[in-house]
Amino acid sequence: MMRMRIAGSVVLAALVLTGCTAGRRDLEDWVAAEKAKKGAPIEPLPTVKTFETFEYKDQEMRDPFSPSAEEARDDSIGTGPRPDDGRVKEALESFPLDGLAMVGTIGVGDALEGLVKDPDGVVHRVHQGNYLGQNYGKITLIAEDRVEVVELVPNGAGGWMERQASIALGDK
Repeated sequence: MMRMRIAGSVVLAALVLTGCTAGRRDLEDWVAAEKAKKGAPIEPLPTVKTFETFEYKDQEMRDPFSPSAEEARDDSIGTGPRPDDGRVKEALESFPLDGLAMVGTIGVGDALEGLVKDPDGVVHRVHQGNYLGQNYGKITLIAEDRVEVVELVPNGAGGWMERQASIALGDK
């Protein structure tokens, strides 16, 4: 009985395997037809541009990233505008200038006070001469539509330079 089962299994396996190989002719015909098709033309390689060589011969000249002899001798670095480090910082100096918004004014004429809102939503009263922003910004003018500020920013040569800025009413 056991031999009959083994013999039946072998015969069944042989039939299954012969059934799998009988239908390969259409696949072989398709592969042959695909191989016979002419492919798309290949674009020619781009021409390689030849570059003109350049020999750098200025090693004895000044390094362009270091100060010139004139700049190194210049003592005017210490004579320009400087931030007052001895001054007590005001509340609005802890925020960047673009984070502040003018929301209005109070008063008339020379007694005009500005209303400036910080990023936390707190409204502050400011006067001419107050400081705001992180670049030592000093208020030079309060108008009904803007607050004008002069900031001190590094000039890249160890000194400071003044930069005009303003906060317009309703910027944010």
